[in-house]
Amino acid sequence: MRKKVMAANWKMYKTPDETRDYFRDFLPLVAGHDRDEIVVCPPYTDVATAIESARGSSVAIGVQNVHWKADGAYTGEISAPMLLCLGVTHVIIGHSERRQYFGETDDTVNLRLKTALESGLTPICCVGEVLQEREAGLTDDVLRRQCVRAFHAISAKKAAKLIVAYEPVWAIGTGKTATPELAAEAHAVIRSEAVEIFGEDFAGQLRILYGGSVKPDNAKALMSQEEIDGALVGGASLDPKSFAAIVKY
Repeated sequence: MRKKVMAANWKMYKTPDETRDYFRDFLPLVAGHDRDEIVVCPPYTDVATAIESARGSSVAIGVQNVHWKADGAYTGEISAPMLLCLGVTHVIIGHSERRQYFGETDDTVNLRLKTALESGLTPICCVGEVLQEREAGLTDDVLRRQCVRAFHAISAKKAAKLIVAYEPVWAIGTGKTATPELAAEAHAVIRSEAVEIFGEDFAGQLRILYGGSVKPDNAKALMSQEEIDGALVGGASLDPKSFAAIVKY
């Protein structure tokens, strides 16, 4: 049975002081919770505080992006070696907001993904369709294309730590949520593509998270679907009580 992953994406929110307060309130609420893996991905400026605050707990700390080079003249970017020195274990790659606002493509997702895997980070690789693609019946085609390009030239052995997050773009921050059944159907498409790329054994163990307006009141229904292996939570993860309620669905 695949162990679920409950991941928080704080996006561009919280200062170090707010991060410290968050963990002070959050950790007691999830103390002893070992059914699921818990990951919090704050902004870069909060990473050191988050790692210090989470020390001694089972909560892992991730980030929201990573560059594919170890160093170089890449103003504003951050590398895997820098993250590893801090104690970061996870990284979100290819989030729809990176694609929409910052020019992320399937090809750069592939480069970042390769680097994350080769460095020992656990990547949460995001895929998902926009509303127009969903309404045009192109969801399956979009997911297959994104998976093929993201996973290009990556072996099943190298991809051992890979986690995928299905995030229908039309459901992110809109209050709209894919029904558990729609989400499960999309996850099945992703898993079938993983069979083609990595093989059946790998695909059977691949954890695929759902992201898109996940809240305490819909988490249980989503997590009850066999194909859904956890959640990538945005806005609802900013409140410690709210995220703890999702974790403990």
